[in-house]
Amino acid sequence: MAEKYDIAVLGGGPGGYVAAIRAAQLGFKTAVIDKDKLGGICLNWGCIPTKSLLKNAEIYDNVKNHGEEFGITAKELKFDFSKIIKRSRDISDKITKNVEMLVKKNKIDRINGFGKLVSKNQIDILDDKGKKTNSINADNIIIATGASPRAVPSIPIDRKNILTSTEAMNLPEQPKELIVIGAGAIGIEFAYFYSVLGTKVTVIEMLDSILPIEDKEVSDTLARSFRKRKIDIFTKTSVEKAEVKGKKVEVTINTNGEKKKLTADKVLSAIGVTGNVEGFGLEELGVELFKNHIKVDKSTYETNVKGLYAIGDVIGPPWLAHVASAEGIHCVEKIKGLNPPDISYDTIPGCTYCQPQVASVGLTEAKAKEAGYEVKIGKFPFMASGKAFAVGEREGFVKFITDAKYGEILGVHIIGSEATELIAEATLAKSLEATAESVLKTIHAHPTLSESVMEAAAAVFNESIHI
Repeated sequence: MAEKYDIAVLGGGPGGYVAAIRAAQLGFKTAVIDKDKLGGICLNWGCIPTKSLLKNAEIYDNVKNHGEEFGITAKELKFDFSKIIKRSRDISDKITKNVEMLVKKNKIDRINGFGKLVSKNQIDILDDKGKKTNSINADNIIIATGASPRAVPSIPIDRKNILTSTEAMNLPEQPKELIVIGAGAIGIEFAYFYSVLGTKVTVIEMLDSILPIEDKEVSDTLARSFRKRKIDIFTKTSVEKAEVKGKKVEVTINTNGEKKKLTADKVLSAIGVTGNVEGFGLEELGVELFKNHIKVDKSTYETNVKGLYAIGDVIGPPWLAHVASAEGIHCVEKIKGLNPPDISYDTIPGCTYCQPQVASVGLTEAKAKEAGYEVKIGKFPFMASGKAFAVGEREGFVKFITDAKYGEILGVHIIGSEATELIAEATLAKSLEATAESVLKTIHAHPTLSESVMEAAAAVFNESIHI
């Protein structure tokens, strides 16, 4: 007889394993199903290993280009590319093992295999050859199957010459030239990493700016920083085709109506992701989809099939690990009968871990004006921060966007050192519906980079002390 569970989670990424752990904490008999290591793309091939790579690049860049400023001289400075990659993979392996331990600690049944829904309460477990090895039943099933890199016919991914992010972080040799198609967070992080190590990098973006969802002022500042690194940037540029020719990849672009051909050793396709909805039995059960993602009630995360839920990347943007985790917890608490407040998708921080780092929460200046707000802006440059001066990180700024009428924080945008850490204060303030004045009147430790957040809030009222 098939094992019976209160909750079965299909997919063990940052949405799935977190949902399973929260379910176990709430007393549910729980199983999590995944054919690969727990942690999903994020822990195995995304968030964690890429941050390892980026830290390597940051250290190398600081010593090479700023060592003299700190009185540090390193003769014949060099790096070992294979060791950089190995460190990243080792860290990923340790993290995923820790997740497996957490699952075991919480007495969650870890089922290895490919889970396929055969009814709203039954999942068949298939092996690598598609043969059924087991079957389980569950009162509630949570689909957390994630997403995969989006592919288009004009950019045929072969994972050898035309790559996804997975191959880009695990190359056996460093490419001399790299073309990055797509200037979102993934593309920009890899552009930074490889350019620091000496690869000639070209970035191609169809929209008006790199990091196009960020505030324009932030995007423009990052573009200037990247161009100083000799990264070529093409915006408002479409890719007509990418073709492997011998040992090179030729990319035909259309920029401002002019066709050009670019060549490189490798091409990274970073044009977005699409939900993993095929092969899991969704169509047979009549699960409603939209734009290749699962449609859910954003209050409960239940699909149109009662007792069947979905969370994370498979339900669409924002495709962020922390969103998937939050949705997993919320979904399970709703199943339990608790009454957590709905997730506010207007208060989700976004981060890009290049240098300078970029982080934001809420509306951009342009989006705030489009929404009809009369805005007041406060901005504070890191070059005016004593701590930034002391640590040699004076690039960038903090920008507050507020509603002139009520003082509401509409958005906060940071570009600079530790931006991805500093954004937490702004996210908390916005989630609590605090005003810029609340941030201003909160005493910040000195000297810290976080003082720049306070100073930017002060600048909204023309009260900033240090500019």
